[in-house]
Amino acid sequence: MSKQFVLSNATKAILEKRLLKIYPEDNIAPTLQKIIERMESHAPDGVPTSPSRWDERDVILITYGDSIISKKRSPLQNLARFMNTYLRGLVSDLHILPFCPYSSDDGFSVIDYRRVNEELGTWEDIAQLRKHFDLMFDLVLNHVSAQSDWFQDYLKGIAPAKEYFIEGDPSQDLSQVIRPRSSKLLTPVETHDGVKHVWTTFSEDQIDLNYANPQLLLEIIDILLFYVQMGARFLRLDAVGFLWKDVQTSCMHLSQTHEIIKLFRDILNAVAPSVVLITETNVPHAENVSYFGDGDEAHLVYQFSLPPLLLHAFNEGNSEYLTQWASQLESPPPHCSFLNFTASHDGIGLRPLEGLLPPNAIETLLDCMKRFGGKISKRKKPDGTSSPYEINISYFDALKGTCEGIDQWQKERFLCSQAIMLAFQGVPAIYLHSLTATPNDQEYVKTTGRARSINRHKWDYSQLNDLLFNPRKINARILHELRWLLNLRKGHAVFHPEAPQEVLKLNSALFGLSRKSIDGSEWMIAINNLTNRPQVISSTMHPLLKTRGTWHERVSDTYLFSYNFEIKMEPYQTLWLFHEL
Repeated sequence: MSKQFVLSNATKAILEKRLLKIYPEDNIAPTLQKIIERMESHAPDGVPTSPSRWDERDVILITYGDSIISKKRSPLQNLARFMNTYLRGLVSDLHILPFCPYSSDDGFSVIDYRRVNEELGTWEDIAQLRKHFDLMFDLVLNHVSAQSDWFQDYLKGIAPAKEYFIEGDPSQDLSQVIRPRSSKLLTPVETHDGVKHVWTTFSEDQIDLNYANPQLLLEIIDILLFYVQMGARFLRLDAVGFLWKDVQTSCMHLSQTHEIIKLFRDILNAVAPSVVLITETNVPHAENVSYFGDGDEAHLVYQFSLPPLLLHAFNEGNSEYLTQWASQLESPPPHCSFLNFTASHDGIGLRPLEGLLPPNAIETLLDCMKRFGGKISKRKKPDGTSSPYEINISYFDALKGTCEGIDQWQKERFLCSQAIMLAFQGVPAIYLHSLTATPNDQEYVKTTGRARSINRHKWDYSQLNDLLFNPRKINARILHELRWLLNLRKGHAVFHPEAPQEVLKLNSALFGLSRKSIDGSEWMIAINNLTNRPQVISSTMHPLLKTRGTWHERVSDTYLFSYNFEIKMEPYQTLWLFHEL
């Protein structure tokens, strides 16, 4: 890395202004100077350029580093082999979930941010993945492992880490603090100075970090820049909404948290402008999109309301609530977008449904998911009661039936759900276990005792390979169909993450949207049948369908004329209608 890159005075002024909003009563000059030194030492040779951050070819695969294992290779080497065999040219980006040494929570209790877990592989293995795929790294920045050197130094009273953690008073009223878990907020620990109670928002093994200490912020900035240096194109800020603590508040989405994310954005704008910041905030929609700021905060925000709303729409065979929500979505700020997904390593969040579905509809959905093998995790509310927090289930098995029961349409229903996600404005992200049609792993839940393990299956490479090469297996059929959709998607500018969309109000059995390319040269309409009954689509259903010219249905590669046409849609069929003059 070059030592010759020098920040402009304008950039220094932006950083200073940001720091003064975070630490208004402190002397921020030393912190500012250290940030500048770190930025200049991590900057690439020459002046960084700012190419387009994304386009229609961007599709992210989400996976743990050890989701595919074998005796012959390291898990990361198995992952590279799988990606090169099945997804090269179709998936552009790879999100490797936390791959550092950890002590719990499947990687989200980090012991050492700068090392690769030896059980997964090495930095060289990650470099090999970089040859054909861009990478997303997790920055787990709310907490660290109780086994980390930082926390061990805190226990011993060793600087600087002795000031890196938050001590609380168990007699103090902390009832306003929003929790994602039902465990206690404060955990007693034995230190060099007696018993102290430290903040543990997620678990007693995940100790919250103290961002009121500028030295801690410097450490995290150094790690952020290290990840960029090691090849991260996307940086996912895990559980970022909990970052700043003030016991007189809910400790969620505080202004200092937003300013820290904006500071990260300012830093990246200067030294790595093509790197994308993504905020992970599993909260109601209005709170979630606040992380766009004024276009100066996150580049991408997870579309957390999409997975449960899609699930409800298919479960009921009714698009009413999905259409209502989607039609009211405000476009992100310029050069920002959504990260769309249906499944991830976590469960299907329920807080993003708040205000979008009535309570009785949520209860019906939860009852169905339990019948399909799912589990319901709870969180502790400020009033001391518990409420459902997420559904733990494989998304493939979540669609094995409807509120009427299990039926024969699982494959078609699941593929339709993925087609809808792929057509939405934003960057799509697909979980490995969606691509491979992985069912609920009940045995893994028994082994770990954790509900989230149901959707974290570890495939044996040979077994998975055999399934994917056998066209009679559901796994192979799902992968084949998804590869077809991905190949279609990457060739059309209407799917650029910033290309505008319009939600079509059809009947409740259908969900439709229209996408146009940014330059207006390409236009498509996506229509999806959300029911197990055939539906008839005609040119009279919507004014856009009356447009003169020829419609090309790309999924089935069929040509249609725009005047007086009718299409019989099979149960759960997807149409991608492209207009040709």
